[in-house]
Formats: sequence, C-alpha cells, structure tokens
Amino acid sequence: MTSTEYSPVYVAPQMGLKEADKILILPGQPKVVFAQYSGYVTVDPKAGRALFYYFTESEDPSSKPLVLWLNGGLNSQQFVFAISSLLYLGLQGPGCSSIAGGAMTELGPFRVNSDGKTLWYNKYAWNKLANVLYLESPAGVGFSYSNTSMDHDDKQTAADSYTFLVNWLERFPEYKTRNFYITGESYAGHYVPQLADLILENNKITNQTIGNAYIDHEDEYNGIYDYFWTHAMMSDEHHGAIASTCNFSSSNSISDACNAVLDQADADIGNIFFYDIYAPLCFSSSSNSPSHSGFDPCSGDYVFTYLNTPEVQKALHANVTGIPGPWDSCNDTIFFNWKDMPDTVLPTIKKLMASGLRVWIYTGDTDGRVPVTATQYSLTKLGAPVKTPWYPWYLHGEVGGYVVEYQNVTFVTVRGAGHLVPSYQPERALTFFSSFLEGKLPPGRAK
Repeated sequence: MTSTEYSPVYVAPQMGLKEADKILILPGQPKVVFAQYSGYVTVDPKAGRALFYYFTESEDPSSKPLVLWLNGGLNSQQFVFAISSLLYLGLQGPGCSSIAGGAMTELGPFRVNSDGKTLWYNKYAWNKLANVLYLESPAGVGFSYSNTSMDHDDKQTAADSYTFLVNWLERFPEYKTRNFYITGESYAGHYVPQLADLILENNKITNQTIGNAYIDHEDEYNGIYDYFWTHAMMSDEHHGAIASTCNFSSSNSISDACNAVLDQADADIGNIFFYDIYAPLCFSSSSNSPSHSGFDPCSGDYVFTYLNTPEVQKALHANVTGIPGPWDSCNDTIFFNWKDMPDTVLPTIKKLMASGLRVWIYTGDTDGRVPVTATQYSLTKLGAPVKTPWYPWYLHGEVGGYVVEYQNVTFVTVRGAGHLVPSYQPERALTFFSSFLEGKLPPGRAK
C-alpha cells in the first residue's frame, strides 16, 4: 500500500520506529520464540492524537495473515449489572482497552497471574495462526491519548483507525501484501464494519469476524429480555409486561413506564455477572472460584495491577505523556459522552455482504449482554437466504457450538462461552478462528 492510494490522509515518516517499538521482554514473561512490538502511531499531529498498539507476530510470521483486533465496551471482570442499570448504561461500550481485553484476558499469548506481576503462556493464543495487532481506540482509551479535546463518535473512530493502519503499514511494510482480517467484539460490532467499509471505499478488501457484536438497538434489547426469560431468570409476568410496555425501536423511544417495568424485572434477575450468566463474581482472593469454564473471575484485577506497574509500561513503551493517574481498562468519560451511536449498523453490514467480503458473526451462548437471541433477530433482518442449514460443530467429539451459513454471512455460536469468548472457551475459539482463516465452516461430527 502506498500513501498516495490513501490520499488525503496523514502519513508520517516511519523510518526506525519499528525497531524502537520492539519489546525486549515483558516483566514476568515466560520465554517465547515470537517477536512482540508496541508503541504509538500518531494519527493527528496538530491535535496531538496518537493511538497505542500491541503486536504479536506468529512464530512463522512470513507465512501468516495479519489480523486486527478491536475491543468495544465494558469488559472488565469487575462490572456486575442488574437489568435496571442496563438502560442507564445504554449500549455495550464504547471506551475499553484492547490490551486489557483482547490481549491480556482473551486471545493474546499471555495471561496475568494473580500476583499481578508475572505472566503465563496461553497455548490457545491466536498468534499461533496469525500475526495479531491489538489497537487501543479511540484516543483516550487505555494508553492512547489526545493532547486536545475531541468529540468521540463512530465516524471519527473509524477515520483514526484507518489513519493508524496506513501509518502502521509504513512502519511494518512487510505486511502490506498479506491477507488482512478485522475482528473484534462488543461495540466493535460498530467499529469493525465501519472500518471495513472505509477501507472498502478506498479499494482495499478485508474480511471480518465480529464477536458478541452490538449491531442493532431494537434487536439488542428485545434479545436481552427474551434471553433472560428463556433461561429461567425472569418471570412470565415481567417478561409479558416488558413486551407490552417497552418500545426499543430506537435509543430515544424508551418511556418512563418501560423503565419502571424494567426495575421490577431487576428483582427477578438479581446480581449476576452480566457477561457470563453462569460465572461466579470476583470477591476477595480467598473466596474466588473459577467459572464453569475455568476462567478466573478476577482476571481484570490482575491485568489492572500489571499494566499499572512502571516497569511494564516502560517495556511496552507506553504512557509516554506522563499523564497522572492510573491506567484503566475502560474510560467512562468516553462512554458517557459518545456523540454518535447509530441505532443500527445493519445497512453497513449489508453493503459489505454485497461486496463479496467474508463476514462471520460469532457469539458465546452464556453472554447476557449481547445474547444469541439479539444476534439471531438481526440476522433475520438481513434477509439473507440460508446456504448451509444450522448444524452442531464439534471439537474432540463434543459440541463446540452451532453454525448456520447464510448467503455472504455466517453465524457461529460457541458453547459455554460468555461475552469474552476466547477467555471462557479458548480452544473452541481458536478452532472456529482457524476455520474462518481457512475459508471453511467449523467442523461437523466426523463420519
């Protein structure tokens, strides 16, 4: 890719920056044979805006594709929501760190031990299959920053991410000719298709997966309450009252009467971890128990401690502005002041489908925040004909989830996974990701 192909867009000289970004070793890191890089890419020099990235090459980087990972919304293990909080919070995201989420608790090569000082190797890391680039976006999330005030919205986020990619590929020119995939979760249900559309407009084709994706407001909220009701976590009376009282057609259509009904439903559901309805909560270290999948519910706390260690920030070439205050996994200010939250990105997804891009939408089936029901409602709205009927896919002789292939879009579920699919079911996540990269559907039962 050359800078002229992307004009007008800011492109800075990148000579020598790749070498400067190379991570020698992370504190407490086990020995590995792949290279790691992290640092900043300026996307607007006048505003002093720069996005932070972490990049893990594969052990054989020259033969593997490039994958961009984007996290969306509230992904810390500390967040526990009752239903009445849901409409106050509005949507799933935006404003959270891809380093804290994707890299350190999901699909990255390392997870943080409970001491907050050392790392353990994740044998199901996605850089076994690809060179994975984690981007902290928009500015103000994680280690990314802006020296001037800015409006945060979907359009600006896509533009900055696009500028980041153009400059990053100048810094890492060997990846310009690779197959390129965009993937992410949660509010990245907006980020991923919007960025893919922007790239498509500039004649560069990508393929994409979106995990537990926030796609459509109406489907999201109807899907949430239907999900809790069908999972025996809400009474028939309150589910019926929601159906007769609430209008979720847009973010501005929810009435006071609806809020009152949702408050009543809150008493039915109680305090649960919304992002994995069967997971334990994070309490003191002496009383923690792992989730049904073995995932430590306090992993977010360990990451917080680790990434706030000065030696870790130095090794990552992070926090170069010296801004006071601790690093945090999510920026609530961005979340509550987001200027543009379209009620749906279905038209953008339809456009990408029509272009011939390969689009997969996957979801964990124990996620209560972006449940399978919501995604299924949105897929129905897309109106694509079924190409391969619904079937169970398998791993080690067990059902790993379910899949249905529509014309130009594929829907995959991952059994036993919450919102952060690779956290809860890392091997199953790696299996479906491998299928996606190979252009195949997940494996059915062996004959």
